[in-house]
Amino acid sequence: MDKTVASADEAVRDVGHGSRIAVGGFGISGIPFDLIDALKAQGATDLEVVSNNCGLDDVGLGLLLAEGRIRRVIASYVGENKEFARQYLGGEIEVELTPQGSLAERLRAGGSGIPAFYTLAGVGTQVADGGLPWRHAADGSVAVASPPKEVREFDGRQYVLEQSIVCDFALLRAARGDRHGNLVFHEAARNFSPLVAMSGRVTIAEVEELVEPGEIDPDQVHTPGIFVHRVVQAEPRKKPIEKRTTRPRADKEAK
Repeated sequence: MDKTVASADEAVRDVGHGSRIAVGGFGISGIPFDLIDALKAQGATDLEVVSNNCGLDDVGLGLLLAEGRIRRVIASYVGENKEFARQYLGGEIEVELTPQGSLAERLRAGGSGIPAFYTLAGVGTQVADGGLPWRHAADGSVAVASPPKEVREFDGRQYVLEQSIVCDFALLRAARGDRHGNLVFHEAARNFSPLVAMSGRVTIAEVEELVEPGEIDPDQVHTPGIFVHRVVQAEPRKKPIEKRTTRPRADKEAK
């Protein structure tokens, strides 16, 4: 089955207001630039986003955030984005922080038909006990706090129950993909993207290199096409660098 669509605009056309969307990438490595741009142009708002983080102020999900299009975020890291911090502390957005490994497993479990699972991560903290500020009031007080979660003992150790995550749509970017939706990710982009792909009822992938079925070695496939519903050829672009660090060149130091 050929799952390719003509453009990113066409791929996200049916994303509705209030949708829950999982977004792949790690930091800004492997984020679906084209699909986020298309979603911005499409106009859907009141979105709940599930992602490792929320991009930078002018990159990735930060573009939707700046327009007030995101009402809630489930993430494990919220740094590097001043507008995100401003909205969160000002009570404009709800944020559910979750341990990074738990977030990954919640996405994987959702795609595997597992409704919940027990984990050690968060036991004895507000992750399990409740009280994490999900939304602030305008005066800085906590308007909505996380509820306590079920904690149960197995073999003498305490574990907290985490619910899986299933999303209306999943958006991701792959280094390589074929028309059947089989995907290959590059290095750090693989950290969350395969799990994001599993969690979407409709999963949309932009691919940097689109190939014909059979051109990808089955042993190299990171996400099988069964999890992917739409594929679009990514536009060539210069990728931004999240944090640029430099040091003097050795030849100049010698002088």
